[in-house]
Amino acid sequence: MATPVTTRAALLVLADGRFPAGGHAHSGGAEAAVKAGRLRDAADLAAFCRGRLHTTGLTSAGLAAAAALGHDAGALDEAADARTPSPALRAVSRRLGRQLMRAARAAWPCEALDALAAAFPRGAHQPVVFGTTARAAGLGPEDAAHCVAYESVSGPATAVVRLLGLDPFQATAVLARLAPELDDVAARAAAAAREGIDALPAASAPLLDVTAEQHAAWPVRLFAS
Repeated sequence: MATPVTTRAALLVLADGRFPAGGHAHSGGAEAAVKAGRLRDAADLAAFCRGRLHTTGLTSAGLAAAAALGHDAGALDEAADARTPSPALRAVSRRLGRQLMRAARAAWPCEALDALAAAFPRGAHQPVVFGTTARAAGLGPEDAAHCVAYESVSGPATAVVRLLGLDPFQATAVLARLAPELDDVAARAAAAAREGIDALPAASAPLLDVTAEQHAAWPVRLFAS
């Protein structure tokens, strides 16, 4: 079992935007929202991130927390599939899962990650890999949920700086103001994970699903999703 200092350091590494997990290439739906005119400034970014956090962010955080607790990875992957109606987003999640797996196995090699990689050679869903990675790093379900919840909003915030030329200080302020809600979402996700797979959140964001399919068909785009 990792010591508290080691665990805290591992959490910082895993949550670092520079951790080579592939997230920098994805906008979390922000690129499509910008093109549609629904995301134009910092106020719009705050609303977009809040909506994403309490839907797909909560759902993904629950899956990650459950994986960190050691729930069956195959059942969790099926649960992730059922909670991701968009084929484009399912493909993105597995692609990001593969990339995260490569980084995780280099950073925290362990049998659990090896077994997950062997069971899903084309990639397990990203939240499942995230939670398994957290466990390998000596982190708990709340830590895994915090990482995934934060990733669900930090990706769009970073993308909008590039897409709109938004002041990065304003984008960072949006994330800082969401901190209490991030804590709440992580706590809810971890609590649900402790009750079992059937109790995991299944919040949805239909507009993100629809625009993800449209975005995947664009011949020219800045972000992969």
